[in-house]
Amino acid sequence: MAAKFGTSGLRGLSTELVGSVSALHVTAFLRMLVQKGCAAPGDLLLVGQDFRPSSPEIAATAMAAAQRAGFRPVDCGAVPTPALAFYGQSIGAASIMITGSHIPADRNGIKFYRPDGEIDKQDEAAIVALVTELAQDEQAGLVARASGENRQMQVERLFLDRYRQLLPGNILNGLRIGLYQHSSVARDLLVDILEGFGAQVVPLGRSEHFIPVDTEAVSAQTRASLAGWAAAEKLFAIVSTDGDADRPLVADENGQPLRGDLLGLLTAQFLKAEVIATPVTSNSGIEAAIGVPVVRTRVGSPFVIAAMQEALAQGRQRVMGFEANGGVMLASDFTLANIRLAALPTRDCVLPILAALGLAAGEGASLSEMAAGMDLPIALSDRLEHYALERSASLMAHLRAGDSQLAAFLAPLGAIRDKSDLDGLRIRLDDDSIIHFRPSGNAPEMRCYVEAKGEQKAAGLLAAGLAKLANWQA
Repeated sequence: MAAKFGTSGLRGLSTELVGSVSALHVTAFLRMLVQKGCAAPGDLLLVGQDFRPSSPEIAATAMAAAQRAGFRPVDCGAVPTPALAFYGQSIGAASIMITGSHIPADRNGIKFYRPDGEIDKQDEAAIVALVTELAQDEQAGLVARASGENRQMQVERLFLDRYRQLLPGNILNGLRIGLYQHSSVARDLLVDILEGFGAQVVPLGRSEHFIPVDTEAVSAQTRASLAGWAAAEKLFAIVSTDGDADRPLVADENGQPLRGDLLGLLTAQFLKAEVIATPVTSNSGIEAAIGVPVVRTRVGSPFVIAAMQEALAQGRQRVMGFEANGGVMLASDFTLANIRLAALPTRDCVLPILAALGLAAGEGASLSEMAAGMDLPIALSDRLEHYALERSASLMAHLRAGDSQLAAFLAPLGAIRDKSDLDGLRIRLDDDSIIHFRPSGNAPEMRCYVEAKGEQKAAGLLAAGLAKLANWQA
């Protein structure tokens, strides 16, 4: 699997990224910033990382590349991606995060941030072109190690300060909240934040080995653990994140995970948002539930951010976005009571966690009651791992070749009412249920999303969709 840009950042095998690939891409990123007037030699480059075994070596290679390019690398340690981006935004510095997010430890990645936020698709194209141009330059791809001034404490302190007063006083006082810590870079920060609002935090499942947690397709093993912890510890909720803490995981008092798009919707209500941008994979009931303009995009934070920026350009205020994985992005500042929450146009996991807990506690309701009150269609999703990119490309080409092929593929599931090809194939069946097939942009995975009127119907449709994908042969 060659390293490539996908929905958010560069991804590839760890064995590739520990070498010249990371050096080349960091060099190209910095040259792109200089060419576009976003940075200059002598400026800082912030470098953060997750807890994957390969991340420290890739970070050291990246810092050496930064030094060769004339930049001053700053070692920010293992910190949440949104915390790194927020610190970079606050001091006007570019940053990179060494992380593969939720994917297994044999893979890794790099997320790139200009001083004003995430790179966009045009920036990605410029970096790819520069990588090709620099490939013959031995210095650009030189594998060396370097370090820099450590600012982990400053990054964490600023992020803690961002959220210390978001909720009223001790609103979580007396509530037992489980924290599935695993190998999340936010596992200690979240203890401080939740305890600051009076919660009794119960640490769960801390691991010194990297555990990939996908908040959009929660594994059966993780679901079983959540349910067991909820019953044994009598918890109000269980919260967690993916590896780099830009995606939240929130489970109710029964250990049942709330979908990420539901968390995004709750956050929009908490913030009193006036415009929402979210991908086509988010629940189709959001528009009716929120009653404000909703802009649908392709999957990936760059597309959501572009839609938010367009809304700002049109003069809209209180603009936010979220993805089906629960990561929330703020395009504008939000004022809540006397608190100003500064814009942070990159995925964040802390805001949706606090919004869901704060709303439930404030209303004296359980999270399961909050979820039921939204009255959204039942939406489920899962993925097939180790699904070769060539195989998924062949399948999608087959399904897009004509209505007859698509109809034959879906025949056992129902007749087609309409379809969308915005990002993958999203099909509405004759009973108004939805099935959506989408290959991962940068990992050998195939995802299936479904919606239906009941839990049993949705679960059956998801199982059938995954079986169709698993049995496909070109």
